[in-house]
Amino acid sequence: MPDHMTDRAELRGDCERCFGLCCVALPFAASADFAIDKPAGTPCPNLRGDHRCGIHAELRTKGFNGCTVYDCFGAGQKVSQITFGGRDRRTGPPEDARRMVEVFPVVRQLHELLWYLTEALTLPAARPIHADLGRALEWTEALTRQTPQELGALDVGAHRQEVNVLLLKTSELARAGIRGKKKNRRGADLMGARLKGADLRGANLRGAYLIAADLTGADLRGADLIGADLRDADLTDADLTDAFFLTQPQLNAARGSAGTRLPGSVTRPVHWTAQL
Repeated sequence: MPDHMTDRAELRGDCERCFGLCCVALPFAASADFAIDKPAGTPCPNLRGDHRCGIHAELRTKGFNGCTVYDCFGAGQKVSQITFGGRDRRTGPPEDARRMVEVFPVVRQLHELLWYLTEALTLPAARPIHADLGRALEWTEALTRQTPQELGALDVGAHRQEVNVLLLKTSELARAGIRGKKKNRRGADLMGARLKGADLRGANLRGAYLIAADLTGADLRGADLIGADLRDADLTDADLTDAFFLTQPQLNAARGSAGTRLPGSVTRPVHWTAQL
């Protein structure tokens, strides 16, 4: 398997190689996460001419918390440097600029799937389906390298559904080896739930709403966290060792501490340290 398909460095946003696509393509509405409204395809007023954010060091104090928790999984540099061959959206033909806005969210979804598939291939318990996972990884990677026209026509939702079948099997295999009764909270409404010190080892938390939940000291070892909404969830001193399908954006949206134990695939958010 090619190295670039197993190297997670390419599945993390690299703003130095991007044309500020997330600041242009994505919409946002005035809320607790964003200070202003901005429609899709319109550059953020804070975007500078060099494609950098003019208030990057002050995003939280300026009311742009949503920007600080976002990550494109490397889609920005893929679209900028590969899909469009390094052509700046402002200097190329208008059609390119329109296509970039259209294609970026598609590639972002594909790169998120690459993140999950890459992780699934590191799980020994999923070895029985590693060959299928490898083929899905190759297929998804190939889709990211299509032309702008092909990407614009791609039914990315259908592809996600097909890959999700394998991710579900991965979850079942990985959690089967964890002792004890494993809770099934898939898609559960746990907003603001009091789960301090809860035993959630091997739990199925796929798509669970854990917004502002108190998970202080909770045991989340080996839990499936794919799609779980962790916005403002308190992970202080929680144990997420070997929790899988956890992404950096999920973690960035939560609160935690120096005592929060994390899997090696993610890093401790800088703002957690600032809260200490």
